[in-house]
Amino acid sequence: MKAVKKSKSKIFYDNNPDSKEKKAGYDSEYHKTPKRKKYRAKLNKENYKRGTYGNGDGKDVSHTKGGKLVLENQSTNRARNRGKK
Repeated sequence: MKAVKKSKSKIFYDNNPDSKEKKAGYDSEYHKTPKRKKYRAKLNKENYKRGTYGNGDGKDVSHTKGGKLVLENQSTNRARNRGKK
């Protein structure tokens, strides 16, 4: 198994628990918004339709830049925007 290097943000939040707690609070509020709920619901509905929801196949439904929905590996989908601001 390949060793995973910690990102700068992971190191920062490990060393600053108050900041980590503040960010967790912000993230929690952000993901409660109607816009985020609608976004998640759309992807979950498509996952159910394609038969990939909860079956452990390692696939996610992802938005393309053109707005289409496609199946791709979870790791690719979830890593795409890491580190971008």
